Amino acid sequence: MRSVKIGLMGLGTVGSGVVRILEHHREDLEKQVGSPIEIAKILVRDPGKERQIDVDRELLTDDPRHVLDHPEIDVVVEVMGGIDPARRYILEALERGKHVVTANKDLMAVHGPEILDLAARKSCDVFYEASVAGGIPIIRTLTESFSSDRITKIMGIVNGTTNYILSKMSRENADYATALREAQQLGYAEADPTSDVEGLDAARKMAILATLGFRTFVSLEDVDVRGITRVTPEDIRYANRLGYEIKLLGVAERFDDAISVAVQPTMISKTHPLSTVGGVFNAVYVYGEAVGETMFYGPGAGSLPTATSVVADLVAVVRNMKLGVNGRRMFSPYRQKKLLSADRIVSRYFLLLNVDDRAGVLARITQVFADFEVSLESVVQQPDAGGSVAEIVIVTHEASKAAMEGVVGRLRELPVVRRVKSVYRVEG
Repeated sequence: MRSVKIGLMGLGTVGSGVVRILEHHREDLEKQVGSPIEIAKILVRDPGKERQIDVDRELLTDDPRHVLDHPEIDVVVEVMGGIDPARRYILEALERGKHVVTANKDLMAVHGPEILDLAARKSCDVFYEASVAGGIPIIRTLTESFSSDRITKIMGIVNGTTNYILSKMSRENADYATALREAQQLGYAEADPTSDVEGLDAARKMAILATLGFRTFVSLEDVDVRGITRVTPEDIRYANRLGYEIKLLGVAERFDDAISVAVQPTMISKTHPLSTVGGVFNAVYVYGEAVGETMFYGPGAGSLPTATSVVADLVAVVRNMKLGVNGRRMFSPYRQKKLLSADRIVSRYFLLLNVDDRAGVLARITQVFADFEVSLESVVQQPDAGGSVAEIVIVTHEASKAAMEGVVGRLRELPVVRRVKSVYRVEG
């Protein structure tokens, strides 16, 4: 029986995991797909570099042509990361009739429609399960298991770095800088953590999930993004006191024919399952009209968890090859995109204010909320030790994003409000 040959682009953390799984699970994989799966070439930057994984040096190359022009390679597995040159390589592989498996969230979030359109025209498969939430099979779940349902909301922790930082701040009362430094020392955060801590990594993943869940193309520009760099230990303490955890949540919602997608630090009730997700783990909560609420939990990164998703996609490609149905199961968004206006995006909110500690201040503040028709669930006032400044903590009932923007803008103009210290969405 002819073996299926793959070209592996990248031999870093994920690429090494792919090699390990293909070697250690060789017999099981062959039984599942009916033929051996062999690596024909591995594209690396430096073939002479010492590596932690033992691979045949003859397989290594720094020339992408040795993968793209290889006549026997059936599938290109791209685990390089970044947009270029990965986009160029993938498009060329598809033009040559090679199927593609990728773990590249940046590429699929930005250029997914272009890649999927070319794949459909060339009758090729493009699978990208590993691009979101590492070892959690959330993409296949959205496209296949929920195909008979209508998803109304996707809410998740999809960035392990920020979840580790916020978990450490909550459980050990660490400040942001200390928690970030430890995450970097442990290898959870990059030397330049901007993409993670500013929410961009999570935003790309939520764009992919929203596209799949709502059957409409959601671009990165459609996601309202706010990172965790301004979350303080004080915010964490107030959250805990009120029965919440602060998590960087991605929230994609659909109301009637319109959608909204956001990534931001959010207070989530300790009674909600997402509040217990700690460390570098990921979890995605999906709401369907028929199925109700479901949750998917697991490692969001790492060599073997992510490689497991990559190889699962590879198995799906090979099975399609055997059946002669490559390119026929491609997901293609078919709904026209319509974004919710700010007056239709509804949530509860938490606010922390520094105000003058004198009579009449609270009445003036609550009047601002009344002016924008925002009702209050709770108000707590604490005097400062100095005596001239008080802290006011407010949790609202459900209010529109537009109304809350109006409230916060008006509060910042009030002479009695020294500072609007924190504003968070509240879930659960």
